[in-house]
Amino acid sequence: MFTGLVEEIGEIKNISQSRGARRLSVAANLVFSQLKIDDSIAINGTCLTVINIENSTFEVEAVEETLKVTTLGSLYVGQKVNLERALRADSRLGGHFVQGHVDAMGTVTNFEQQHGGKRLSIKIPPDLRKYIIPKGSISIDGCSLTIATIKNEIIQIALIPHTLAVTTLGHLKIGAKVNIETDMLGKYACNLLEPAINKPEFFSQFKIKMED
Repeated sequence: MFTGLVEEIGEIKNISQSRGARRLSVAANLVFSQLKIDDSIAINGTCLTVINIENSTFEVEAVEETLKVTTLGSLYVGQKVNLERALRADSRLGGHFVQGHVDAMGTVTNFEQQHGGKRLSIKIPPDLRKYIIPKGSISIDGCSLTIATIKNEIIQIALIPHTLAVTTLGHLKIGAKVNIETDMLGKYACNLLEPAINKPEFFSQFKIKMED
């Protein structure tokens, strides 16, 4: 479990194939505090397991399913990535609950200056739309962000200068792919309510009248 508050920008130092998985070697500084093998760490919002630590780098592996639904398969040596260690139970939750289980990739459609910051527009897969609400939370490449507006399948997010400076979001280009994780509370709510939406008898027990 994570918060979506990026702790540090790391750098991909080496990429190799291992038993059908993609092994990434990442250089970092801050996140090494208390980091150990078997710990979970989020790389661009994807929860991975630390399998090796050596000097100022740590290694993780991404399997086929992870590579299919995230941007980890397109990472290259020298690329900067957002890093966050797993949430401690005694820590403040400054962002929102982020599992590190990426739902899908989105595409940057616009990125423009606005009031000292930037406004980021992302096209999301249609099946994620039901989990997204205006002013709701969303994780983009591991960053906990607030959705400003939604129009069809395009979400817009206002980024302050601080976020642009301490994450990789400031380097995004139009057409870039990003990892998206919608709010898990919204997903649970939809999962519970969807089967009952077309069943008036379900709502009658709560004395709720469904309009035509």
